[in-house]
Amino acid sequence: MAFSPEKSNFRSPLKGPPSPSWNDLLLKNKKALNHVLFAMHLQSRSNKQTPSSSPSPQLRKSLDFTLPSLVSDPISLLSDEILLSILSKLPDSQRNSNSLVSKRWLNLQGRLVRSIKLLDWDFLVSGRLFVRFPNLIHVDLVNGSLISPGNAGVFCSNRLLSSHVDCNADAKDWFLKERFVLPSDEIDNGLRILAGGCPNLRRLLVVNASELGLLGVAEECPTLQVLELHRCNDQVLRGIAACQNLQILRLIGNIDGFYKSSVTDIGLTILAQGCKRLVKLELSGCEGSYEGIKAIAQCCQMLEELILRDHRMEGGWLSALSYCENLNTLRFMSCKSIDHCGWFDEDVGSCPTLERLHFEKCQLRNKESLRTLFLLCQEVREVTFHNCWGLDNEMFSLSTSLRRVKSLCLESCSLLTTEGLESALLSWKEIQSLKVISCGNIKDSEISPALSTLFSMLIDFRWRPDTKSLLSAGLVGTGMRKRGSKLFKKTCDWKSLPGA
Repeated sequence: MAFSPEKSNFRSPLKGPPSPSWNDLLLKNKKALNHVLFAMHLQSRSNKQTPSSSPSPQLRKSLDFTLPSLVSDPISLLSDEILLSILSKLPDSQRNSNSLVSKRWLNLQGRLVRSIKLLDWDFLVSGRLFVRFPNLIHVDLVNGSLISPGNAGVFCSNRLLSSHVDCNADAKDWFLKERFVLPSDEIDNGLRILAGGCPNLRRLLVVNASELGLLGVAEECPTLQVLELHRCNDQVLRGIAACQNLQILRLIGNIDGFYKSSVTDIGLTILAQGCKRLVKLELSGCEGSYEGIKAIAQCCQMLEELILRDHRMEGGWLSALSYCENLNTLRFMSCKSIDHCGWFDEDVGSCPTLERLHFEKCQLRNKESLRTLFLLCQEVREVTFHNCWGLDNEMFSLSTSLRRVKSLCLESCSLLTTEGLESALLSWKEIQSLKVISCGNIKDSEISPALSTLFSMLIDFRWRPDTKSLLSAGLVGTGMRKRGSKLFKKTCDWKSLPGA
């Protein structure tokens, strides 16, 4: 009779206990199993598999189903591209905490950074900047170029620049000394390293650079569009002229108390011939005259916004603005005078495309220059006066030549009265928006019925000329402003107390 022998379960007492199998070891040690599966998964992703070596759909489905349940950190299985997409959608407030999760997250978070403000120059020269942040497109080198002294007990700040000051430094022109700013050769070396590590650079802020350093940036970074240059001169502008795709340029020639440099008509002409795609130009502390502004107006035909901050222009430069064919916005900031010239030709031309005219912290005391400027800007739609000195009724009455004004903003103009404001507003037939803030001599009680009717027809109206009256009206019924009659009420006779 044929039969199949069954496996005997008898075990000899002379033999030791059976050795555990690999399955038993892996099942008991889940941590080791997870490590093995994770290593196999990374190796399979890094190697390019051919169609013949790819697993079957059933096997792939089983692997995808069992792998996340066995690995303790499923997020680690995600690719860098998926993680970058997730991290990029998180708010900026969580970036610092995300970079502390692991080294991988630290590197991925660094790849998301596009803008940086350098504080340590060695961080750039050593190359660590590009290892930590490989995808930078906006770099600010100004603060990293300044050398802070060891006993810096004073911090000097300006709207354009801030730095620590040596307590033993001279009170005059302390910034011009070499110990407060890196020399030009070191700045150029840093620019060469930056251009090699950030070929897609779009925005750059630098101080005390030379012509060679900017030429290197222009050659290696063809996508550079925004440039802010501190302590520049005519020779340095030769390097800027090589940036053919430059659209926004900010030149800072002089800052009172920090540094002095000279930008004249020669530099402005070089700039105009090289950077013909400029859309926005700011000249801060720059010199020049009619010829330099005319060259910019004729060559930079795409220029839409011109900002003049604390300019040192010669008299008569204002007439050159008539050559700007596409100028849309004109701003004067911290200017001691609009134009030093005492007389102008009657036929000064006009800027037909100009729509916005802004004054901020300017001295408006020259009647002829302001009248000429308003004649140039007859088509302007928006006018702003912010904290301007010398703007009284006589000076403000010159704005009646602006016939197409739709928006007016007055802030901190203490010399202007209600009468002067009314004379200009009633002459503007297209006015739609009015903002009057902190103008002490404009009183509510002096508003005429005609002016009140005009206010009711405005689309955007903000009226707060006197902050004191607004505060008093808001405190009515609260019991405040009565010398503490309710807060410190006498409840007992102090003389009756012991020891009085």
